[in-house]
Parts: sequence; structure tokens; C-alpha cells
Amino acid sequence: MRPTTSLLLGAVLAVYFAIMPLRVSAEPRSGGVINVVVQPEPPGLMLGLTQNGPTQMVAGNIYESLLRYDENLSPIQNLATSWDVSADGRVYTFTLKEDVRWHDGEAFTAHDVVFTVDTFLRETHPRLRVSLEHVERVEALGDHRVRFTLKQPFGPFLGIFEVGTMPMVPRHIYEGTEFRSNPANDTPIGTGPFKFKEWVKGSHIHLVRNDDYHVDGLPYLDEIYWHVIPDSSARAIAYETGKVDVLPGGSIETFDVERLRDLPNTKVTKKGWEYFAPHAFLWINNRTSPLSDPRFRRAIMYAMDRGFARDVVWNGFGTVAAGPVSSKTKFHSTDVRHYPYDPDKAKALLGEMGYDGRPIRLLPLPYGEAWQRWAEAVRQNLNEVGIQVELQATDVAGWNQRLNEWDFDLAFTYLYQFGDPALGVARTYVSSNIAKGSPWNNVAGYANSKVDELFARAAIAFPEENRQALYDELQQTVVEEVPVAWLLELEFPTIYRSNINDLVTTAIGLNDGFVDAWIED
Repeated sequence: MRPTTSLLLGAVLAVYFAIMPLRVSAEPRSGGVINVVVQPEPPGLMLGLTQNGPTQMVAGNIYESLLRYDENLSPIQNLATSWDVSADGRVYTFTLKEDVRWHDGEAFTAHDVVFTVDTFLRETHPRLRVSLEHVERVEALGDHRVRFTLKQPFGPFLGIFEVGTMPMVPRHIYEGTEFRSNPANDTPIGTGPFKFKEWVKGSHIHLVRNDDYHVDGLPYLDEIYWHVIPDSSARAIAYETGKVDVLPGGSIETFDVERLRDLPNTKVTKKGWEYFAPHAFLWINNRTSPLSDPRFRRAIMYAMDRGFARDVVWNGFGTVAAGPVSSKTKFHSTDVRHYPYDPDKAKALLGEMGYDGRPIRLLPLPYGEAWQRWAEAVRQNLNEVGIQVELQATDVAGWNQRLNEWDFDLAFTYLYQFGDPALGVARTYVSSNIAKGSPWNNVAGYANSKVDELFARAAIAFPEENRQALYDELQQTVVEEVPVAWLLELEFPTIYRSNINDLVTTAIGLNDGFVDAWIED
């Protein structure tokens, strides 16, 4: 009798596996090209001058800072190999890695650090400038040690050495020049794992391997192409057809994620946003009635079905926010008032205050279809409790202008928290940050002297237990008053090919992720 085909195949496989041991895990290999979406196109790549999201994502692989951060926001070495903190929390001394070179071959030293921090970024980086107000002096102790002396303890200080917050800038190129018009801005030079090669506007940005990188064997990749694809559906198609290998978080509509993650050779991760902790909320214009009444603001919170928004609008990618500090950010507290979906409570509060039914203007965030759907869902929720809402759609420029001029009642937004309430949360609530001209400060016009004092004290309290106690009290107060309407702690899933390994290894994800990434055969 002749053996069946299945028996023959079984015999062949038995012999194969007997002579070919299974590979448990692949070892990193050098070589390869990765194609990534970047959207919108960055306005520039000189990270010391421009810090918007697309710039940070590309240029974070060209430039570096002293530290990186793991997903728990603990600092890990980068250009600094070690650091010491004085017992009183005022003096930080960093030992720098030796034999680090800029992309043009010049040596990186402590003098670059002093120039970067004390001269360049104090002038060019508004967000960092606020933190640097706590720094009394920066000193080079030889070529490979640098000392920061603070005016008083500043709790989040060790968290500001992320590449988008404090990118190291080459002193030999910028010292004595007009920073914003320096020709080197068009060909950025850092110490990072990749060098700038080419930028074809409207098409792509090309980075190539830094063969003289200060970590032996890294990076593994030869090249990265960042593709500019303005339309969201076209970005999804580019992944489906193989034109791109990586879709960064937020680059496609949330309803496309489930379809794409089911494709062969595809991975999805929600990691890599821990440092930023994007926090979505509604600006509430506290200056005008009825929004100036805390009861009206609480009614908005009870009226919104935020669980529906998470499950349907964001397809499960998010967590209902409990207050101003994200659960991914240090000093988050759960000991606050909670606002479940409760239309009856909302109606009771509106009745108690004698709300007259005046229509409320709501500005959606013009960042895609999901945001428009979300605005429509909120309008429906508020209409159901008796708050008539008029959607006033704008483009990005119009949205910015309306917020800059405080011309709104409610408006969607989301902001980054940068790992610490003093860095990314306080700016939304302290009264000293009320000023026209920016959509990122205290746009709501909320003013509470107790909250101002608590934010100020918590930023400089030492040690961390004292900071936690102050932030606990602060969150209780703010959540009672509802100066803004918290929505979701957003999650932006990154989609990429399964044969790409170690793409997201830190709390800022793709912004410094390609140094470790490698492509499996």
C-alpha cells in the first residue's frame, strides 16, 4: 500500500525539525529601510527652534538630550552616563559620555550643554524657559561634567531632559549667530543615531544612519523615509499597499485601526505616549454666564456620556479622565469627586441655577472625522438635558484664532502633560497664565488664588511625598470647580509591520525610537 500524502509530509517534517533546531528568538541585525508617515509636514527640523509634534517625531532621531525615559518615566542614560542630586534637591551634577561627536565630526562637550541651556533654549524654547526660571546657574566642570544649581528645589527638574524639551545644540555652529536665520537650520546637525540627508517638500524627509554614533552597533537601520501624505484615508491605503511600514499614533482615523490591525504582518501598540499623556477636554469660557457658574460646568460633566465617546468614537482607545492630572502622570489622585453619566443630575443642577436655555457655541477640533463625531455626540448629550448647542466648525487656523481671542463658549482640545503636573498641567489652571494669543495656556480664564498657591508650592516642595500631598489637595479643589470639562486620556495606537522589532522602547515612542529598531529577516 502506498503511504498517503499526509504521512509523507509528516515524515519529511520530522526529519527537517530533527536536523534544523527551532530559532527561539531572532537576534538584532543591521541594515534595512523603514518608511514612516509624518503628518502634517513639519514646519522645520531644527528642534531647538520648533517643538511641534511632527518636528519632534522626525528630529528626535537627529538630536539628543542628556536623558531618555522608560515607560514608568524613570530617567535612563543617554548623553549623560550618571547624575547626582544634592541632599537639599538644589544641585544636579551630570557626567557626560565621552567620545560623542556631532554629525559634522566636532566633539560634544559640557560647553555645548551650557550654551544650549543657558543661551540658546532660554531664548527659543518658551515651554522650557518656564522651567529654567528655577535654574540659578549652569557650569561646565571640565569637558565631561556639568552642574545645574537651582534657586530652590524644583520637583520635576530631572524630567526636563527629554529630547523635545531640551535638545542639545552644537555651540560651534550657533554661538554668536542669529539663531532663527542660521543657514544650518536647513541641514540640522545633532548627535543622534540618524543624520539628515534630504527634504523634498510635500513628498518626504530622508534620514540616514550615523556611522559614528556613540553606541557601538547602533542604530541598526540604514535609512528612514518620512512620507508626507495629507489625506487620512490615503495614509491608511499607503500602509495597506506597502508604501509605508509605520503609521504613527494619530495618523489615521480611529475607525481604521481595527481594520488595519487585522492585516497580515501587522502589530499595534499603545505604548510610547507615557511622557506626553495626551489629555482631551473641553475648554469652558469661565468669563461669561452661564458658564461662569460652577453648577453649570458640573452639569456639563454629568450630561456627557464619556464612556460612549471612548467605546464608539475612539474605538476603545482611551480612559475616561477623572480630573486634571492623567493616571499616567506623576501625582495623579483618585480621591476626587466623580462625574458619571447622569442626565438627571445635570438637569437638577440646571434647574437649581435657573438656566434660561441660552444657546452655547461649541468649537470642534478640526483634526479629522473622529473629532467631528465626538462634537456631535457631545451636542446631543447636552441637548438632551436642555442645553442647546450650536456647532461652529472651523479650520485649524480658525480654531487657533478663536481660542487665542477667547471667542468661544466650549471648545475641544487636548494637551500633553510632560510627565509632571508642574510641566504640563499647571499652565491650564494658574491665573498668571491667562493671556490672549495662545491656545495652549489658561484659555478658560479660570482664576483661583488657592489653586495658584498650591501649584506654586507643589512645584518646589521636597521630597516627593510633600508634593503628592499638595497635588492631592489641588486636584480635589479643581475637580469640584470644573474649570474645564475633562473627557478622555487619549491613546494613539501605532501600527507597524510585525518584522520591525524594538520600535517603541521609551516613554516618547517614535520620537526617539528608531535608534533601537531593527528589521527581522
